[in-house]
Amino acid sequence: MARILIIDDDAKIGLFLTKLLKRMEHEVSMAQSLSKGLGLAESGVFDLVLLDLEFPEGNGIDILQDLMKVTSRPEVIIITGTGGGTGAELAFKYGAWDYVQKPFLLDEVNLSITRALQYRREKQVDVSPVPLLRKGIIGESDLLQWCLQEVAKASATDGSVLITGETGTGKELFSRAIHNNSKRASRPFVAVDCGALPDTLVESTLFGHKKGAFTGADRHQDGLIVQADGGTLFLDEVGDLPLNVQIALLRTIQEKKVRPLGGGREKSVDFRLVAATNRDLDALVTDQLFREDLLYRIRAMSIHLPPLRDRKEDIEEIAVKKLHELSNRYFILPKGISKAYLDALTAHSWPGNVRELINVLDSSLGSAGQDPTLFPKHLPPEYRMAVLKLKSHEPSVQKAFPGCSPEGDDVFPTLNAHRERVESEYLTLLLKRAEGDRKKAESLSGISQSRLYGLLKKHGLPGFSKN
Repeated sequence: MARILIIDDDAKIGLFLTKLLKRMEHEVSMAQSLSKGLGLAESGVFDLVLLDLEFPEGNGIDILQDLMKVTSRPEVIIITGTGGGTGAELAFKYGAWDYVQKPFLLDEVNLSITRALQYRREKQVDVSPVPLLRKGIIGESDLLQWCLQEVAKASATDGSVLITGETGTGKELFSRAIHNNSKRASRPFVAVDCGALPDTLVESTLFGHKKGAFTGADRHQDGLIVQADGGTLFLDEVGDLPLNVQIALLRTIQEKKVRPLGGGREKSVDFRLVAATNRDLDALVTDQLFREDLLYRIRAMSIHLPPLRDRKEDIEEIAVKKLHELSNRYFILPKGISKAYLDALTAHSWPGNVRELINVLDSSLGSAGQDPTLFPKHLPPEYRMAVLKLKSHEPSVQKAFPGCSPEGDDVFPTLNAHRERVESEYLTLLLKRAEGDRKKAESLSGISQSRLYGLLKKHGLPGFSKN
């Protein structure tokens, strides 16, 4: 018998699902609001949650991440009449087991529930966890923890992995973590920056060459693929590979054999491929700049690294640890960090992500000189401006409610009323500034996609014309 929670404001659907689940001999609880549903999940122990998306108070996606990190870690099946690929994409992104649209067939929902519970039983078999080696990967945010879970999964297999994310998010660090936690950890890790290789040297660098294969080839040279034999080959910015090299790489991956330039015989190689890119490879396939069959080969598993602006709760830990490392490198005493300095770091959007943050920390140490504590004055001017811009956009109660005076007898707004009005005004301004572009809105606001959609729906505001 499993314990199942239904979160749906439709009483008829709730009653139907309750009867179905009780016939399956499961224990059922019901909530008709998001807040009550999350409260029950946090205070109880459940194996499965059946979650609707549409509620008067908001979108079920808004609590999905919270549901999946409660103590009992239930599986979640989305059952909704909303439909649409965006909702399903977000649900799967955050780890939902399935996405079932209303009206649904009895067999369809029955099968989904049965499979989810079977998976949960198998997952709960007692296996002692192995500590994950995560050298250089700093932070404890939910988004980062999800990425580390994916690293653990990838490390247990030998399939190709594609790591995507903006520049500076740590793609090579994560690729090394996959290697260091795999059975190949004692063998070579060979990293190649495909974007930095001249077109004329890409092929010989990867596959090697025989003496006399081309002008200047005065001796035999093994390629990096051979050097990675037994270990892991990391191809950074794989989207920059020329098409002719993509063809040769595809064959090498499929056959596990490599032929050097000017060579007549192939050599067997055994390597695990991890690739990374900040480009949209699907778009490159559409533009015929990247081979679709190669994309399938390198994307047996995929991990998308979040930008730093989406995990700002990690900034303080990154700053503390990196400043300590930098102080040791420069043989100087560790410096204190003021709250104002941390506030300034948090206010910035960090388009260059962790790499940019580390450079700014390095600059701050130089600027501080003998000062024992870091303050905003030690930051470059453009980073100090981020705090001023943030303050200039903070509306006061007086501005939000111009007819209200602190001393007057007029009706003073409640905190919730003030917050709701300010939130709506902010979102309206955000939509104008982003010009209908979802990604730009996420970047400007630092709000995740699911949270952004939930807030727009809550305030009855339009969506985006560009994704």
